[in-house]
Amino acid sequence: MIQATAGLPEGVDLRNTVLILGGVFLVTVVLRALPFAAMRFFRESALVAWLGIAMPVGVMVVLVMFTLVSSSDRPGGVGAALIAVAVTVALHLWKRSATWSILLGTALYVVLVNWV
Repeated sequence: MIQATAGLPEGVDLRNTVLILGGVFLVTVVLRALPFAAMRFFRESALVAWLGIAMPVGVMVVLVMFTLVSSSDRPGGVGAALIAVAVTVALHLWKRSATWSILLGTALYVVLVNWV
């Protein structure tokens, strides 16, 4: 067997490292593919249809609340977060495009926090 260290620390075996990483890779692929494979059983489900409508709004509310609560100790503070939220809401009401309003609102928040 080849005794390649491959830059690993002393005492770490290359074979065991490859086996562990292979297992992690396999579990990750299966866990990511499982929802898509299971979806065919839930296509007609009223619960899944409702979750498809309610979850994006719920996730956005959680993200906005997290940003507002955690921004008090960051540069720009709550003011930067409130300005970015107001611009995001205004853009969404004006253009009715979630993609553009979230993208431009996030970009504005990044600019306000980092450069103002």
